[in-house]
Amino acid sequence: MAINPPDNVVNPDNQELEDDVLDPSGRSAYAKLKFKPGAEYPKFTLQGKTCYNAASCFYLSRKQGLSSAKIDDTLLSYLDTCKREITMEIPLRKDDGTLMPIQAYRVQHNNARGPFKGGLRFHEEVNLTEIREMANIMTWKCALVDIPFGGAKGGAAVNPKKLSTHELRRLTKALVAHLGDNIGPHIDVPAPDVNTNPQIMAWIYDEFAKSHSEAPLAVVTGKPLELGGSQGRLEATGRGVAIVLREACKHLKVDIAKQRVAVQGFGNVGYFAASILRREYGSKIVGISNETGAIYNEKGIDVEDLYQYSLANRGDFSGYKGGKAIPRDELLICDCDVLIPAALSNCVTREVAKQTNAKILVEAANGPTTGAGNEVLYKKDVFIIPSLLANAGGVVTSYFEWVQNLQQFYWTRDKVIDELEKRMVTAFWDVVNLSVEKKICTRQAAYHIALERVAAAAILRGF
Repeated sequence: MAINPPDNVVNPDNQELEDDVLDPSGRSAYAKLKFKPGAEYPKFTLQGKTCYNAASCFYLSRKQGLSSAKIDDTLLSYLDTCKREITMEIPLRKDDGTLMPIQAYRVQHNNARGPFKGGLRFHEEVNLTEIREMANIMTWKCALVDIPFGGAKGGAAVNPKKLSTHELRRLTKALVAHLGDNIGPHIDVPAPDVNTNPQIMAWIYDEFAKSHSEAPLAVVTGKPLELGGSQGRLEATGRGVAIVLREACKHLKVDIAKQRVAVQGFGNVGYFAASILRREYGSKIVGISNETGAIYNEKGIDVEDLYQYSLANRGDFSGYKGGKAIPRDELLICDCDVLIPAALSNCVTREVAKQTNAKILVEAANGPTTGAGNEVLYKKDVFIIPSLLANAGGVVTSYFEWVQNLQQFYWTRDKVIDELEKRMVTAFWDVVNLSVEKKICTRQAAYHIALERVAAAAILRGF
């Protein structure tokens, strides 16, 4: 099959693309694309449906002559392959004496630039395919913001809400024991993720420290402040979202204080992003949603007031008087200038992309835009800040915590925020400048920068 799309053509056949059909594993066929030396690949368009994940963006950069001559199919195949995949069955002794087997995984994708780094999640639907995909993404995210880590991810297929505190502690410590020397300050550094928190990170540290005496605090990040955690870590991802949106407004020559912002998701990321945008930059937060519903107010929502109401009502927005209740899904198509999906993957579909009037999309969640949605947004000239960049604030501050643990010298909150600002601003303008110079989308630019850095490290180390 010939592969010869013109360099700057978008969907040359002018066909309307459908949203990806997911297979039973939850991943699209395009997300599974692997590089095999000498193989033929589907016809790609520059900004089209398939240019929304690592594999397709790397392929496009090669075909357009943007990548280093040393980056060939063999190297791409190596970089797209996980270095180590650990599958475990952990026997959990429950409080009633019964034994509960739990499947758990740790996937280590690439460590060319430094130790593996990535979250650990506890969720019933955790599976190896999902963990593998997220470990891959972590490699590129760390490279884009230029921190010396590679990518990893882990998880256990369990609902922690159905476990007692004692059972959760036993599970966590058993997981550390099963991983053994496959984690460590200079090997693989886990962090909080879905349904894991600073307490669980503290248990990981405690179990690891029983058999390792060299800098054990640095084995994990996201710990409580009282146990080697970092100032500013809790707000870091949301603050990173706010920083890159501020820089995008500078690039687009619009006033951030005049932007009407809608935020999907009111967890840690969504709350801090909305709060910082309103308090520090004067943006008007017109819409906020969570799993229970959504609130819209064209005059602006008092974010702190809604947050306190949510805490008092176990996350339920029902009855809140500071705005109009709307169906949760309508938040994505509400009247706004900036849309920040900060909760769900694959939520910005073709239909959502068609109906939104947002001029800026900030992907605070992991992979919130489908391939077809990406195509529509490009045609509408929506400025996209890809998730690889937008939600990198968390791992940047995890890096700061790791550094502080190794040095046993702890920073003030102002120091952490200042360093986070430098990293996020530099990464944003690296992406935008390459995008403008090469006339490629910001998503491709982000992946291209990451690829060049990881590939350079692999080559220098003797690949």
